[in-house]
Amino acid sequence: MENSFFMNVNDQVREVCSQLAKDPHLKGGYNAMGFSQGGQFLRAVAQRCPSPPMLNLISIGGQHQGVYGFPRCPGESSHICDWIRKTLDLGAYTQAVQEHLVQAEYWHDPLKEDDYRKNSIFLADINQERVRTWLMAKWFSSDLDLFSIAFIQGINETYKKNLMALKKFVMVKFLNDTMVDPPISEWFGFYKSGQAKETIPLKETLLYKEDRLGLQEMDKAGKLVFLGVKGDHLHFSEEWFYTTILPFLQ
Repeated sequence: MENSFFMNVNDQVREVCSQLAKDPHLKGGYNAMGFSQGGQFLRAVAQRCPSPPMLNLISIGGQHQGVYGFPRCPGESSHICDWIRKTLDLGAYTQAVQEHLVQAEYWHDPLKEDDYRKNSIFLADINQERVRTWLMAKWFSSDLDLFSIAFIQGINETYKKNLMALKKFVMVKFLNDTMVDPPISEWFGFYKSGQAKETIPLKETLLYKEDRLGLQEMDKAGKLVFLGVKGDHLHFSEEWFYTTILPFLQ
């Protein structure tokens, strides 16, 4: 439980990848299912660690474009929760906070996009946004053709290739979610840049239009599945789980 708040996500992903690689039962591939922040963490596993291969990824309430709000936490009276909220408000993108507070590593401030892209050590990396910032800074004064060539070369093609190898990428959004801000992040959407009121779906994001992760191609191939379930964050019935989710694991 402490690791879910304080262990660097990159270290967690590295440890999981090591455990998967050592398990002889998984040589032929495996299905992965992540709940809440586990959704984006397992996506990082898929992108960074293709051996053994992840066959299907099921993200239940995962915040794939991050969050801009920390409204609830296990135990409203918890001093840890209060400390996390204050820390995120004051310095989510400082090096010390990024390296030691899990929630900061997928904190996505639509009002400070440059800070997010430059300093997010986890989410901006797996969403191919740190590369874009570096190239914009390096090639801003150059002509458009040179910028375009540099941008294409800077994409981590391994991330893209590995994610596209999934048979299915299932994303479950809770239709009455009061924890994730904004809830559309569970379907890879987010706030329109520069404000925190209007949201846009995945297909309207640069991530999709530029196809930096292969999501556009996966969508056209029928590999992306968007599911909605009534209820608050992680509230679902066994019947829904058995009838809707289990078929993807068979």
